[in-house]
Parts: sequence; structure tokens; C-alpha cells
Amino acid sequence: MDISRRIHWLGQAAVRIDAPDKRIYIDPYMITEEDQADYVLITHPHFDHLSVGDIRKVSGPGTQFIAAEGCRAKLLDAGFVNLMLVNPGDELILNGIIIRAVPAYNLVKTNYHPREKRWVGYLITIGDETIYHAGDTERIPEMKTFTCDVALLPLGQTYTMNSVEEAAEAALDVQARVVIPIHYGLYEGTEEDSHLFARLLQGKAEVLIR
Repeated sequence: MDISRRIHWLGQAAVRIDAPDKRIYIDPYMITEEDQADYVLITHPHFDHLSVGDIRKVSGPGTQFIAAEGCRAKLLDAGFVNLMLVNPGDELILNGIIIRAVPAYNLVKTNYHPREKRWVGYLITIGDETIYHAGDTERIPEMKTFTCDVALLPLGQTYTMNSVEEAAEAALDVQARVVIPIHYGLYEGTEEDSHLFARLLQGKAEVLIR
């Protein structure tokens, strides 16, 4: 199974993964069609990542919510009770799918995503393939401590990476064979950035521009 063909970027950091028998959403935002996810993962509580209205559009009575600890109040206040909270380093195994929370933070623009908030990205292992959703982050040292098959990396240079070149270096840090750029074209970053990203990684990783 080539899991990269089952990953759909929906804009900003929103992603849908169509696993063989489970549907996973990460940071649903600006959702246009209703759906029923098995799992909804939230990286941090900013409005374009934890959007209550969009989460409602993709969830049903059986949906399990996994979120950074800092999302607790917002999700519980909205009535999402089937909730598992995580901090960096935590690992869950749900119906054979391994979900590991990893750090996501800014080293330079620390006012946006401070390390002490303990917000997260996710490593999701389905079968023998691992997907990395970086969340909102710069290139951080922890990226050299794990590997993945597919990396979903933010290209915006206002709130996340400091440059497209930095995002490309992050792809190499995690040794991804396939990279899908996300988090550009709305509040920060341009379509041209995604093409520069692909050029920087030519011969090093396959870049899928969605």
C-alpha cells in the first residue's frame, strides 16, 4: 500500500487520510462536505487548527478525538467528550494504528508557538508506513530523532518555517521519501513556494503538490 495516495490536503493544515478501514482527519478547517471520521487529531488550539464547526462536520457519535493537552478546555466546552489528550512523547495504539505525538514549536518566532505550550505534530503508523504531520512548527532538532515515509510540512514563512529552504531541510531531517507541502496559500506562503520546495528536493524526495 502506498499511503501517500490516500492522503488528501484540504487546505491550511487540514488533512484527510483514507486508511484501509479507517478515516482520519487532522486539524479539519474550511470543510465543505460532511463526513464521519473514525479519528480526529488536533495539533493545537489556534482557530485554523481547532475549528469547532469544522470538527462537527466530520465527526459522529463514534468519532474518537485525539488532541494536544492545551486543547482540553475548548473541546470539552464544545461537547467533544470522546477525547484523548496527548503531550509530546505520548503514544497511542488504536485498532492497530499507532499515533505518536511529537513536539511542534517555534525556535525563532516564539510568540506564535512557544515550546512550553507542548503543542504537537503527529506520527501516524498504518501498516508498515508512517505519516508525519508536523503541525505548526519551525525546523526543530527533534526532527532528526525520528523518520517517516510521508511528511506533511508547513511552507508558510510568517508563523511556521522561516523559509522554504528550511522546510526542505526538515524533509531531509525526517528522511521522508514523499513530501506533501501544507499550510500555505491562505494566510501565508504562495503556490510558487510549493514549486520552489519541489525544486529544492528534486532527486532527494518525491514532492506531491496537491
